[in-house]
Amino acid sequence: MRLRAAATAAFLAILAACAPLAQDVASAPAQRAGPVWAFEESDIPPDEGFRFGQLPNGMRYIVRQNATPAGTAIVRMEIEAGSLDEEVDELGFAHFVEHMAFNGSTNVPEGEMVRLLERNGLAFGADTNASTGFDRTTYKLDLPRNDTELLDVALHLMRETASELGFDPQAVEREKGVILAERRDRNTYTLRNALDDTQFLHPGARYPDRFPIGAAETIAGASADALRAFWSREYVPEHTTIVVIGDFDPDLVEARIRDTFSGWTGPAPEPQPGGGPVDPSTAGRTDVYVDPALSERITATRHGPWLDKPDTVAQRQEGLLRQIGYNIVNRRLQRLSRLTDPPFRGAGFGTGDVFEDGRSTRIIVDTADGKWKRGLEAAVQEYRRALAFGFTEAEVAEQVANIRTATENTAASADTLNHQTWEGLAFGLLREDMVPSGPRSVLERLETFIPQITPDRVLAAMKREAVPLDDPLLRFRGRTTPAGGADAIRAAWNAAMAEQLARGDAQTSSEFAYGDFGEPGKIVEDDRIEDLGIRRVRFDNNVMLNIKRTKLEKDRVLVDLTVDGGDMLNTRENPLATQMMQVFSLGGLGQHSRDELQTILAGRTIGSSVSSTAEGFTVNARTTPRDLGLQLDVLAAYLSDPGYRLEGEVQYRQNINDFFARRDATPSSALQTRIGGILSDEDPRFTILERQDYRDLTFEKLRADISERLGNGAIEIGIVGDIPEDQAIALVAHSLGALPGREASFRDYAAQQPRPFTADFSRRILRHEGPEDQALLRFTWPTTDDGDPVETITMELLERIMRIELTETLRERLGKAYSPSAASSMSRYWDGYGTFGIAASVDVREIAETRDALVDTVERLRSAPVDADLLQRARQPMVETFQNALKSNGGWLTLVDRAQSQPDRIERFLMAEDRLRALMPADVQSAAARWLVPEKRLEVLVLPEGTPAPD
Repeated sequence: MRLRAAATAAFLAILAACAPLAQDVASAPAQRAGPVWAFEESDIPPDEGFRFGQLPNGMRYIVRQNATPAGTAIVRMEIEAGSLDEEVDELGFAHFVEHMAFNGSTNVPEGEMVRLLERNGLAFGADTNASTGFDRTTYKLDLPRNDTELLDVALHLMRETASELGFDPQAVEREKGVILAERRDRNTYTLRNALDDTQFLHPGARYPDRFPIGAAETIAGASADALRAFWSREYVPEHTTIVVIGDFDPDLVEARIRDTFSGWTGPAPEPQPGGGPVDPSTAGRTDVYVDPALSERITATRHGPWLDKPDTVAQRQEGLLRQIGYNIVNRRLQRLSRLTDPPFRGAGFGTGDVFEDGRSTRIIVDTADGKWKRGLEAAVQEYRRALAFGFTEAEVAEQVANIRTATENTAASADTLNHQTWEGLAFGLLREDMVPSGPRSVLERLETFIPQITPDRVLAAMKREAVPLDDPLLRFRGRTTPAGGADAIRAAWNAAMAEQLARGDAQTSSEFAYGDFGEPGKIVEDDRIEDLGIRRVRFDNNVMLNIKRTKLEKDRVLVDLTVDGGDMLNTRENPLATQMMQVFSLGGLGQHSRDELQTILAGRTIGSSVSSTAEGFTVNARTTPRDLGLQLDVLAAYLSDPGYRLEGEVQYRQNINDFFARRDATPSSALQTRIGGILSDEDPRFTILERQDYRDLTFEKLRADISERLGNGAIEIGIVGDIPEDQAIALVAHSLGALPGREASFRDYAAQQPRPFTADFSRRILRHEGPEDQALLRFTWPTTDDGDPVETITMELLERIMRIELTETLRERLGKAYSPSAASSMSRYWDGYGTFGIAASVDVREIAETRDALVDTVERLRSAPVDADLLQRARQPMVETFQNALKSNGGWLTLVDRAQSQPDRIERFLMAEDRLRALMPADVQSAAARWLVPEKRLEVLVLPEGTPAPD
């Protein structure tokens, strides 16, 4: 079983991920070594809904018909070539080639590919994307319609990328600026830490020197001929797989793939270099890495050989046993992190493969500053205890319950799984040789095996994979060097490993203590929006319930709960009233701690995370018909008997130091943490206050600030999914409908002081502590609230147009910025308040040119109507979004959740597409001229510390 790059998963987020979509080279293809597909040598059958094939030229394809969402599809092209394939003078070339997919090919002029897709309703970034990894490059198109012409366009563009890229020298030179801008933006403390970590763990290996973002020197020196040579060498049929999943006839798709790609030929594929070597003998080294933005973490690692096991029933059983073992150890570590005096903020234990070159076992311990030694000792004790004494029946049962439920849920909804789920199975086959087995057959095998799962077998399987952490590689990262340095870290590890062990306390479980909330509620109002099939009910305690039964996602139910209050409780005098709501659920219930709830609810599909927004206190949960009753009981319990337990408060405080330590670490974080105060004239409700203000917060204060609203505020519940209406009504009646009477409607908070926008439009300078070449420029204008639906959608269209214009100017024409942004935000809850903003991350040396480009772009939109093509490219993706919105439960929930208190949202949605189509270029120009006034442009510039502000 090839679990490629599992150990490097932490780094995948910092790999190149751009937007997407390569010259015939005649030669006979070599034969692929081994079977064409991994399932050919497995006793696990693939799901029969997949169709697998290989063209005579060696290119493979996977096709699956799927109608969730109906009338849509996804098209992927995966090239088995990434940064590992680069020579030392090609670092960054795999990623560079990915960028060049946008810059002209034999049949698609430079820049036209994105425009062609936008005209067809695919938004750049959202529906059109690509990513480059260590060992592969993936191109992605999400088709909003299942018409054959659009499929042909998608496959044609994939073929152009595979065999027809142009590499015009001038386009290459322009794109260098974009890639170097992306590299500059990704140069954060996270990337620098990952680079140091990989170099320490694997000195001499190939992959630490080949992160996909590349080296600035080779990117700047890249020529069109050199890029073409890399592309011609790596983009060959035998390296390529096309994946099409969606609402198409598979015979049609297969024929189109054959028509499009059969004529492609290329040279014999070169074997991909490994990421290693990984040396199992390396031990005893210690590394200390200091960065002011990094929270304290200590890691212990040992390497072992790669375990090359085919994907079989027996190997999956082995994998399941060790997964349970790791889960139990991590569950124990999680329990320690939830104590009122926890030894660490979090910890984890596991083993992952390093490509196909080795495997690594790690303990990772995150601690509060200065607490690394205590945290390490506690984590090591738990690790050793597990290996010495094993696991209990109860611990195994908890993990089995969770795994069984997840498998049952997938099997129950197998007929309506979405494209992305099937895509994940297809990529599992391509990347890890995992057979894409059907969900029901997976469940059958699991049920057969569960009786054979015992604590002893779990421990034995985990021990067979986990590399003993004898004299491990120890790495400390944090803000300051620990006292005693590397020697102290090694001594602490040795002491922890030598400490006498004792069995841990057995954990006990209890029944859920809630379920009787009083006399079930009685319906006092009951009506239906007939054309939409939304039923609206009010109970005698004034709880409002809105239901939409669908068959879009079999065996799935979405629940949205809104309670009056939320951020509207924050006042100038008490601006942090709801700040601790982010850890409210971590405080548990009166009868159960959060940790106890996790065990009690094992094997159940329940959500309980509560948020505070301007709309109110909200919960969004995904459950099943069989667990809906318990889900509603949990919500009722959190409203009627919240625990406010100290462990939640402790976890909140642990995060405060980290937040303030890294707030200025990057230009974007420096801006995000201060823009609210700048725009509001430092109104404390929208401003980050002093660190001590947050450290002084307590659950007792939170209880005093929110209890009245939790007990009396209006409640509205939205339920969407595979559940009969009467069943849902009965379950709500016995839970939330049985609570004491509440206010009948949501308050308008008219007495709340309005949200201000500053009258001071002078330029503001902020400072960050990151690299000295990074700057961020943002313009913000005041607009208005969303009271006028036509004006709101006009501003949304202006946002799309602005984003396209900025991308084509700053990125494509000037090569100054990787991802310029635009956003319209018009408030529903703050009367008269809205903003429109544009921003770009740029090199410090290019601020003036960037600023001029931003100003010029805005002025063009203010002074003249956009052309019809630009309007179409911005509008069509929005149209497709509206047309596909009600093809999922999530889309329906946006209409259902507030169908009684905010019925106008339904009318807005129903009219949105017509209103959007009615907008003309002059309407967009009028909106830009009205709101994007130069005199009301607030400029914020984020510069490195010590860099003089430009004039």
